[in-house]
Amino acid sequence: MEIQAAGAEKLLCIVFEQLVVNLERARISMERQDIELRVVSLRRARNILTELLATLDFEKGGAIAIQLADLYQFMLYELVDIGQRGDVVTMRKLVNIASQLRDGFVGAQQQLASQKQLRSA
Repeated sequence: MEIQAAGAEKLLCIVFEQLVVNLERARISMERQDIELRVVSLRRARNILTELLATLDFEKGGAIAIQLADLYQFMLYELVDIGQRGDVVTMRKLVNIASQLRDGFVGAQQQLASQKQLRSA
């Protein structure tokens, strides 16, 4: 229900939350030597990043869209490498990057919601 009622900004925040969740699951599974969960979590994280990359609007987004594309591509490359090497340190760095992105988009979404409320009042 939340997803069906959500606007584009809220959906983006939900997607980033899922990215963080899957990266955290992958990190935990690496520490626990759970290969099956690691493979599933890394695949989901890669799919999310691929979707985020594919939906960037370079015309409207300009320089920010280009920078996000570079960051998403970097993260995708690192996830492929992590899948082969099982590097927990790099995994923690990716979780941190994704968490910061999520927090930034959540903050932006909250600002937009506040501005909409002020305009409608």
